[in-house]
Order: sequence, then structure tokens, then C-alpha cells
Amino acid sequence: MESGKKRGLLTNCGGRLIRIALLVPFFLIICGGILRAGEKDAAEANEPNEVWLRTWDIPVRDSNDANELMVAKYNAVIKVLREQDLQMELKEKIVEKIVCPIFDFELMSKLSLGKAHWSKLNTFEQKKFTELFTKHIKKSYLGSLKLYTDEIAIFKPAMEEKTGISIEMQIVSHDSKTKVLYKMRRAEKKWKIFDVEIEGVSILMTYRAQFDDILRRGSVKDLFSHLEKEPDQK
Repeated sequence: MESGKKRGLLTNCGGRLIRIALLVPFFLIICGGILRAGEKDAAEANEPNEVWLRTWDIPVRDSNDANELMVAKYNAVIKVLREQDLQMELKEKIVEKIVCPIFDFELMSKLSLGKAHWSKLNTFEQKKFTELFTKHIKKSYLGSLKLYTDEIAIFKPAMEEKTGISIEMQIVSHDSKTKVLYKMRRAEKKWKIFDVEIEGVSILMTYRAQFDDILRRGSVKDLFSHLEKEPDQK
């Protein structure tokens, strides 16, 4: 019965599971219009530059402390979301700059596709898939920011695992409690998130099941077309 429930969740990619996962990382997390640093002049009124960003981001005293990093980023995003004087478009830009650096999008792309499918792609296709998947994750996340109300997050101490560490977070709302597990590893001498589990269901495995189905039924071109769609069009 339990395994059947999880299989049902795995087929719900793009639904409530993904929205929760991308909301809770403060997140997941990664990014609305996918504005990259340098694409627009930082002097523009609606583009947060690095100096102004420090008003919203919360510094981490010990970069080796993954718990401190997660709590700081979460609090920074919540501070932005609660600011009534900021329009949502600007909030999304600020959150993107706060959150996206702590995600290992390259590894997430490889894991979401799986070794068998990834190895069949040529260099150009691997690069394009990584770009499209990263963009898709970011858009899904920023789209879910509008769902934030007044949830409370409770972080537990990091636990060591073979691939790095995991940090459990409990999301508490008025009538429910959701267990979220962040999988992290050291990359470029920093802790970065490479997967998120919601009530035991992996976001990457959810995507992998979906991508595997697309590739078994169609082609790489079909997969790219799927990723190019807006998250709410799926």
C-alpha cells in the first residue's frame, strides 16, 4: 500500500509534490525570468545589485556549517517574501540571487536523467539538457513563491551520509506537518543541495521517472520540448 502511494506521487511531477519541494528550500529550490548576473545593468531600478542585495541576504559566519547556511538562506528568503513594499517580480529576482548559488544544478541535471540516458547524449545535448532543466527548476520554484503564507520551518542537525550530508526540515502549517530532507555535498569548497525528499519521495527520482517515460516513448527532442514548456502547462 505504501509503495503504491509513493508510485502515485512519482507520477505527479509538476503537481503538489514539486510545488512543496520548491517552496520549502526558501528556497529550492532555485529565478523567475531567469535573469543571469550581468544580463542587465545593475544600475537599473528593478535589478538588485550586489551591494543592495546584502540588505536582504543574511551572512553565514561559518561556511562549513551546513545547518547555519540553510537557516540563514531560509530566513533571508522569508524576510524578502514578507516585505510588503516589494513587488513580486522584484522579490523573485532577489530570491534568485540569494538561493541559486547553493544548488548544484549540474549534478542535479545528471541525476535527474540517470546514467543510462545521460551517457547516450552527446556533449551538445548534455549542455542543452542541463540548461533547460536548470531553467525549469528555477521557474517552478519562483512560481511557487506566491504560495507562501505563514508556514514555520524547524531544522534538525545535519546527518552524515555516504554522498555527503542530509538536513531534515519540518514545515509546520495550521493543520499539517511536512518532512523535508535536503541532500547536500561539498562542491567548489561549499555545501550545495543536489536533491530534496518530501515525505520520503525524491524530487530527482520523480523527474527521472518522468524523463525515462518520455525517452522510452519518444526522443531527446521530445524531452527538450517538454522542458521548454512552462511548469504549469504540463
